[in-house]
Amino acid sequence: MTALEIAGSSSAAPADDAAHLLVVDDDRRIRALLSRFLTDQGYRITTAADAADAFACLKSLAFDLIVLDVMMPGENGFDFAARLRQGASELAHVPILMLTARSEAIDRVRGFEAGVDDYLGKPYEPRELSLRIASILRRAQPRAAQGQVTVVRFSDFTFDLERGELRQRDEIVRLTDRERDMLRLLAENAGETVSREALAGHGAPGNERTVDVQVNRLRRKIERDPANPLHLQTARGAGYRLLVDR
Repeated sequence: MTALEIAGSSSAAPADDAAHLLVVDDDRRIRALLSRFLTDQGYRITTAADAADAFACLKSLAFDLIVLDVMMPGENGFDFAARLRQGASELAHVPILMLTARSEAIDRVRGFEAGVDDYLGKPYEPRELSLRIASILRRAQPRAAQGQVTVVRFSDFTFDLERGELRQRDEIVRLTDRERDMLRLLAENAGETVSREALAGHGAPGNERTVDVQVNRLRRKIERDPANPLHLQTARGAGYRLLVDR
């Protein structure tokens, strides 16, 4: 019996306004286990067996998060995530948690390069899965403004620390949860060096290569010349710092 089978025991139906999750996995048994467990956690669940099935669901239903496997027949999870992120519609903004047995560092890096928000390797503890999903959903919701909104500016960009919203002039720049968290931390410590360990965050893969990949993705969104960054600079051997307008 798996940890998911042990964990899933409640039978209460989710609330009508519960977050709606799309579970994409080619293994019917895993889809059933995840569906039952996450339903017990209070979520509304739709399942898809492959990328084509998932895209059909996304075109007809709204989702708050996608739980995505990597190895599937047809289009794999990496390519699915990348194609989703490259689109111009609201589908490009749906948070993605990649859940897969491919948990080597090179696979995590590839997942983050494709645009996923978090990456959890199998086997995993159901409690950790539940906490990661809750964390992604919490970050995806705009924070209620409390008092004066704090905004940092650099070049033609503005970043609202409360909302976690990045804009270039009047256009919103799409950020993954990890990019948003990193930019918020850098903005809160503007001008100061933030270590790679701090940028990795709790529960995130902590190797330096993963953090560097995330920083490079962020640079491509905020720098005119990512190879020669003016704002998100490297503090050699220490971490990174964000230079903002005063």
